[in-house]
Amino acid sequence: MKKTLLSAAIGAAALGAMASAASAATLDTVKAKGFVQCGVNTGLAGFASPDSSGNWAGLDVDVCRAVAAAVFGDATKVRYTPTTAQSRFTALQSGEVDLLSRNTTWTISRDTALGLDFRAVNYYDGQGFMVPKSLDVSSALELSGAAVCVQSGTTTELNLADYFAANDLQYNPVVFEKLEEVNAAYQAGRCDVYTTDQSGLYSIRLTLSNPDDHIVLPEIISKEPLGPAVRQGDSQWFDIVNWAHYAMVQAEEFGITSANVDEIKETTTNPDVKRFLGAEADSKIGTDLGLTNDWAYNIVKQVGNYGEAFDRNVGAGSPLKIERGLNALWTEGGLQYAPPIR
Repeated sequence: MKKTLLSAAIGAAALGAMASAASAATLDTVKAKGFVQCGVNTGLAGFASPDSSGNWAGLDVDVCRAVAAAVFGDATKVRYTPTTAQSRFTALQSGEVDLLSRNTTWTISRDTALGLDFRAVNYYDGQGFMVPKSLDVSSALELSGAAVCVQSGTTTELNLADYFAANDLQYNPVVFEKLEEVNAAYQAGRCDVYTTDQSGLYSIRLTLSNPDDHIVLPEIISKEPLGPAVRQGDSQWFDIVNWAHYAMVQAEEFGITSANVDEIKETTTNPDVKRFLGAEADSKIGTDLGLTNDWAYNIVKQVGNYGEAFDRNVGAGSPLKIERGLNALWTEGGLQYAPPIR
């Protein structure tokens, strides 16, 4: 019996070591194939959506581009895999994608039981509700008995059940796997209410035939820290993905943009800025990540700082015109904060 248990333990350890070795090779695998395979939404304006020529853009897409800029010095070396809420985790777990950047909420179960790692948050969000103005309601507390469109396999579906139960409200869930199916059902009037992250509601509202006929209710019923995820067991790749986001945040705090980064790199005498941009000869912040020391410079030059990305994708410079709110820098009362890059 002891021999059998020992053999089983050795076998399990060997399988674990093999899995860890496979996971730990992500950077090498990415370099060998010459691009980052990034799992994104099938199409959510402001976060990840392709244009008529197949060019992807959005806040989540910029995370992918920033990682490519850090690894290759070229933000275009990305290929995109559209994933549904149901398929996204399998795509990452199986190695179909190198990272998942798909408006995905960081939760304890996803961070543990699913074998994934989260840390950086590129958008702080919360779940809300959208309704037709003709429904004549001004609060989610008036929605008892409503038919609610929701996407399956999401924290949205779980939060919806919790909120209605906690407030002793009844509802009829109208559930679909694909985002496009939920959108079509709401547009066709198959449900009274659409629920998802509030940022998503503003995005989806713009796609409706008469956007002004719909309103987003004021209630925020959950915390939805959205950010990229990678497979567990590869701390180097995990660090690269997270620090790519932090570099964009730090650049905004420094006042470095895609337009002025070259001038600042040439003229700055600030040791922190020189180190950040790879202009300090003895710096190892890049090589310690397995990258070149100009990794952060490449991100800012080609993708921009976090404020630039926010503005053009979801903020004042975009059709969504979402205010920074919690996504402002910590120095301005928000939650976006980069650990020291030194």
